[in-house]
Amino acid sequence: MMTPSRRDELIACYRDGLINDVLPFWVRHGWDREQGGMLTGLDRDGTLIDDDKAVWFQGRASWMFATAYRLAEPREEWKQVALSCVEFLRKNAYDVEGKMYFTLTREGRPLRMRRYVFSESFAAIAFAACAKITGDETMAKDAWKAWDTYLHYSFTPGFMAPKTEPTTRPMKGLAPLMIAITTAQELRGLLGEKSVRGATCTQWIDRAMAEIERDFFKPDMSALMEIVAPDGAPLDHFDGRQLNPGHAIEAAWFILHEAKHRNGDPGLVRLGCAILDCMWTRGWDPKHGGILYNVDVRGLPVQEYWHHMKFWWPHNEAIIATLLAWELTQDAKYLEWHALVHDWAHGHFADPEHGEWFGYLQRDGTPTSSLKGGTYKGPFHLPRMQLYCWKLLEGVS
Repeated sequence: MMTPSRRDELIACYRDGLINDVLPFWVRHGWDREQGGMLTGLDRDGTLIDDDKAVWFQGRASWMFATAYRLAEPREEWKQVALSCVEFLRKNAYDVEGKMYFTLTREGRPLRMRRYVFSESFAAIAFAACAKITGDETMAKDAWKAWDTYLHYSFTPGFMAPKTEPTTRPMKGLAPLMIAITTAQELRGLLGEKSVRGATCTQWIDRAMAEIERDFFKPDMSALMEIVAPDGAPLDHFDGRQLNPGHAIEAAWFILHEAKHRNGDPGLVRLGCAILDCMWTRGWDPKHGGILYNVDVRGLPVQEYWHHMKFWWPHNEAIIATLLAWELTQDAKYLEWHALVHDWAHGHFADPEHGEWFGYLQRDGTPTSSLKGGTYKGPFHLPRMQLYCWKLLEGVS
């Protein structure tokens, strides 16, 4: 049961963690006041130990700070961080063909280009969020352009270079679909509906959810697959059998968020909760608590050596998913699961001495590194969770 005192306790935890700890940590240590943008290569106390910049974190950080400015507090400093990140993107992130790099030097010189276009998806929501808080139509145009690029690379057959030889073992992944859902949700909420590549935001969301349900969700196997054959058939190899419970749980809450947007659409609630149910069971560690990073769908050994570790972000996604599932269903098990993952994560990842969260733990919850950030960790999953859950509990989101 969600008592008033428990609700108040959780609201205070998420609100205060966001506005008094996590965002100030990144303003203080990550914001690059000299070159612009966000630095993420930080040690435990915020000491800068690597100054290369991940392009997708310029978009993620910009969206996060602009969204906090809009929904949490209109702190001018947060607005300036958001604008600094998108201006750094505009100036440095694009190659001559308009695709975004994956990493840059501190000054903005190109380092690495990847075939994926997740940098573009986060740039899209960053530009949209900044357009919302500034009224700048140019930023809105940049948002739609980045969305168009994301869709083109992700869903135009044969355009993106395949990960494996397609004549030998063709496959497709869950990630582009789930990122399409959340990106379209943000664009729709910030800028309204617009048809891009023949479909509105809502239509792209419907297409992605339908494909996930049809080809990736296997109720008979109690799993949401990460990789399948083009027709949805399972692939009985290391990559095909490998599940990522945190990723799947994140997809579940994107679907549940859409259900909430559609006034509790019962079909979407059932789908989101069904994915959450099976992947919670797959991922929750009965021995030490917390969520395992990878498991095999058949219970076989997993190839990746970090499979048993606990990463920060799956716990952030599970905290959102369980709370949202409880709100939509009032099923007590989701409140129990939420308490389990909330308490375990805050008890193991949070750093009471220097603030923010450690990113990587051993299976027993012992930190493996003092890092607070890097190419894959920065101001996104944790503060997004804090803001979302705070507003959900207040009945705002």
